[in-house]
Amino acid sequence: MSQSTLSTPSAPNRFQAVFDQIANGAIEREQNRILPYDAVDALRQSGFTAVRIPQKLGGENLSLRETFRLLVKLAAADSNLPQIIRAHFAFVEGERQRLTETGAEASAGKWLETIHAGAVFGAAMAELGKAAETNTTLTPKDDKWFLNGTKYYSTGSLYADWIAVVAVHDDKRYRVAVPTTAAGVTRLDDWDGFGQRLTGSGTTIFDNVELSKDQIYHVLPKDASPIDRFFTAFYQNFHLATLAGIAQAALHETIEFVRPRTRVFGVPGQSFQREDPLVQTVIGRLSSLAFAAETLVDRVSTTLEQASLLREQGLPDTVSQQAELEAFKAQQIIIPLVLDATTSLFEVGGASASSEKRRLDRFWRNARVLASHNPAIQRARELGDWELNGTPLDSGWTRKADAEAKNTPHFAPA
Repeated sequence: MSQSTLSTPSAPNRFQAVFDQIANGAIEREQNRILPYDAVDALRQSGFTAVRIPQKLGGENLSLRETFRLLVKLAAADSNLPQIIRAHFAFVEGERQRLTETGAEASAGKWLETIHAGAVFGAAMAELGKAAETNTTLTPKDDKWFLNGTKYYSTGSLYADWIAVVAVHDDKRYRVAVPTTAAGVTRLDDWDGFGQRLTGSGTTIFDNVELSKDQIYHVLPKDASPIDRFFTAFYQNFHLATLAGIAQAALHETIEFVRPRTRVFGVPGQSFQREDPLVQTVIGRLSSLAFAAETLVDRVSTTLEQASLLREQGLPDTVSQQAELEAFKAQQIIIPLVLDATTSLFEVGGASASSEKRRLDRFWRNARVLASHNPAIQRARELGDWELNGTPLDSGWTRKADAEAKNTPHFAPA
C-alpha cells in the first residue's frame, strides 16, 4: 500500500504492518461483501484504537496531528476502516476533555481505561424522520433506566463492544453507553450505499434495554444545540483524512497497474506505458492531488490539536472556531481533488482498468459517498456568509449554543 507523504519519526511505525495486512484483503472484502471484523480486531489488538489514551492512564497519548496522519494511511489501506472507528475516536476525545471537569473525572477515567483495555465504541445518534430530532427515549424505573428507539447511520456499531446513544427524557437529552451484547439490542447490516459499503452504517434497535445510572455519561437540556465547533471540525477532518487516504491508494494502485504494461492505445508495436508522456502527466497530477489533500488534512489536524490542548487544560477555547472554518474550507478543495483523482486514473488504463478484479471503481464510489455525508454546497454558502458578514457556520444552531454555553458545560457530569 501507499506510504504517506507526511511521515514523521514520532509516529509509531509499528502500525504499518497492520495497515498492510488490512490492505491485502481490501479488494476481496469489496468483491464478496466480507464485513471487516478481522481488520477491526487487528486494529484493536495492535493498540491503534487506544493511541489517544492519556499517559496518566497508561496510554500512549499520541497527538491529534500524528493520529490523523496514521488515519490517512489506514484509509489508503481500506477507506471503510477510518469511518468505522470515527465515532470511537470521537468518544475518546470527549472523555479526555471530561477528565478536567469537576465531578466527571472518575466517570471519564473509567471509560478511557475500558478503551485502553481493548473496548471499541460505535455510535447511534441519528434517526430517520421528517425532521432532525431525537425520538429515542430513556425512561427511569426504580434504580434502573430503560432505552427504547430506532437509530440509523449507526456507523461502526456492528463491530463495536459499546454503542454511544443519544436519547431524551422529559426536558433532558442524554448520552448513554450501551453494551452491544445487552438484551434488547439489535444491529442490522442494512446500509445500502453504493460506496463505503462495509462501514456498518445501518439500523440499530433498542427494545427496552436496561441500563444503570453509571452508563449515562452526558446530560444536556433537551433543546440544547448539538453543535460543538471542536467536534464539528473533528468529525469532518475524519472524512477529509479518509478522502486523502483514498487519493493515496488511487495513486499507488494506478502506478502498480501502469508500470508493467507494454501497450499504449493508438501506438503500434510494444511500448511501455510508464514511458508515455501522457501517462506520466496523469500520474504526476494524481501525485499532486494526493499531496494537496493530505497537506490540508495536516493543517486542520494541527489546529484541532491546539484547541484540544486548551480544552484539556481547562483554558478558554479560542481556537475551535478556526478549526471549524479550516475544516470546511479544506472540504471545498479536498472533495473535488479526490473525485478528480479517482476519475482521472482511468485515463491511463483503457478498458483493462474497468476489470472487476481490480475494483478501481471503489475509489470513486467511496469518495463520492464520503463527500455526500456533509453538504459541501451548503458549507460554501456559509463560508461566504462568514467572510462577507461574519455570520458563524451553522448560525441557527450556534446562536443558541453561544447563549446556552454561558450556563451549560459541554460535557455535564451524569
